[in-house]
Amino acid sequence: MIRAKARLPLVPPAILLALPLALLASACSTAGRYPSLALRDVERAKPVAGDPAPPVRPLPPASASLVTRLDGLVAIARDADRQFQAQRPAAERAVGAAGDVGSDSWSTASVALASLESSRSNAMAALGDLDTLYVDARTAGALEETPSAKAIAAARDQVNGWVAAQDDVIAHLSARLPG
Repeated sequence: MIRAKARLPLVPPAILLALPLALLASACSTAGRYPSLALRDVERAKPVAGDPAPPVRPLPPASASLVTRLDGLVAIARDADRQFQAQRPAAERAVGAAGDVGSDSWSTASVALASLESSRSNAMAALGDLDTLYVDARTAGALEETPSAKAIAAARDQVNGWVAAQDDVIAHLSARLPG
């Protein structure tokens, strides 16, 4: 005699997956109070009326060694600007008298212009050092304008003014030079 095998009913796979998920979801629920959704003090963008203002601590001044270094960099740029201004009249005369490309007068004007660019290079090197100091000070101050960053910015602005004026002169003379 042949016996029929007992067949179990097939359970759809979706139900098999849903059962463990339901058990996991029920384990996450809490019995009791839920946390408040109200703004916490830390989440407030602006202080609420009645909140005490945070104390403002004065920042320490820039260190003496930084001030000395800034003075040195500004002095280098000032000397470069003096040298530039001393050479400027001769370069202007040479460019004004320059002849055709390749002539002696054109070569003299080109050399005078190169001399101006060379005297500007020390000011640009000082400006590069000031830029590096400024970035380091701002990074260390965590976006806060520290006295060190302010002192560096002031020196940087002064040197940048000299370099920008020198750039204008060189661009003007270069445009006038034939060729």
